[in-house]
Amino acid sequence: MYFPDYRPRRLRKNENFRRLIRETTLAADDFMYPLFVVPGKGVKKPIASMPGNFQMSVDHIVREAKTAREAGIPAVLLFGIPDRKDELATGAFARDGIVQRAVRELKHKVPDILVVTDVCLCEYTSHGHCGMIEKGEVDNDSTLEVLAETAVSHARAGADMVAPSAMMDGQVGAIRAGLDEAGFEGTPIMAYSAKYASCFYGPFRDAAESAPQFGDRKAYQMDPANGDEAIREITLDVEEGADIIMVKPALAYLDVIRRAREEFDLPIAAYNVSGEFAMIKAAAQLGWLDGRRAMLEVLTSIKRAGADIIITYFALEAARALAE
Repeated sequence: MYFPDYRPRRLRKNENFRRLIRETTLAADDFMYPLFVVPGKGVKKPIASMPGNFQMSVDHIVREAKTAREAGIPAVLLFGIPDRKDELATGAFARDGIVQRAVRELKHKVPDILVVTDVCLCEYTSHGHCGMIEKGEVDNDSTLEVLAETAVSHARAGADMVAPSAMMDGQVGAIRAGLDEAGFEGTPIMAYSAKYASCFYGPFRDAAESAPQFGDRKAYQMDPANGDEAIREITLDVEEGADIIMVKPALAYLDVIRRAREEFDLPIAAYNVSGEFAMIKAAAQLGWLDGRRAMLEVLTSIKRAGADIIITYFALEAARALAE
């Protein structure tokens, strides 16, 4: 019987060999931890569709950020849920808005963790869309001014980085100009560059209370069938001044992450979104798979595809698992 000179199994026969030749290494340094902040004090409300995640008041957000930092996680990503919404999204850029308050408190009490803020309007508008409504549709250009004002308000509060996610054409350029004009030239932008109109956002919309009240977001988020368009979208954001580019969701778009890695030399973030998280949690609760192994396998696949940063609701759980 013929055997090849190279037998791959030789280097798989025990864990030390496997560790020695491992191509992709996952670490807590790779994670950004999304958190949902709400008004009040002492609030820690479970999110039913995202086990282990909560809507939290600022005091609990501070505690969670401290825990994350102790686990080695370098950054949190804040989403705000205001106590009042209106058509103009005024809560998004208010000086005493919920995100602005959380940022100030975090930078005061957990100064060594990076505080990144989502810049979008869907959580703050009464209609649940990501921009201003004109004649029954989301108006791109009038939304840019509000997004820029929101980003500047986050930077003034002390945000280390802003992350525009509204998928408005020109949003990165408008925010970059707004930050620079306000004296925040050093504040980087992590752009949600290739953000798809995905069904995997369902649990997030429960968590952020941001489901659109009419229609959907297909007119501004990307068609899941398109890959070349993602490269065009990313190119535009790079030209407008993005410091980090993002692909969202991650698992159904690993090919897009890989293409972005091959074509761009900026850091790449990938968002392991709420539906991807919830699928694993649900299957694990039913005993259909090993939740811990599935979590680490999925996160490793995202990094192997080319992501430098993984935004994931598994961040704290995965960091602890990796430390064992």
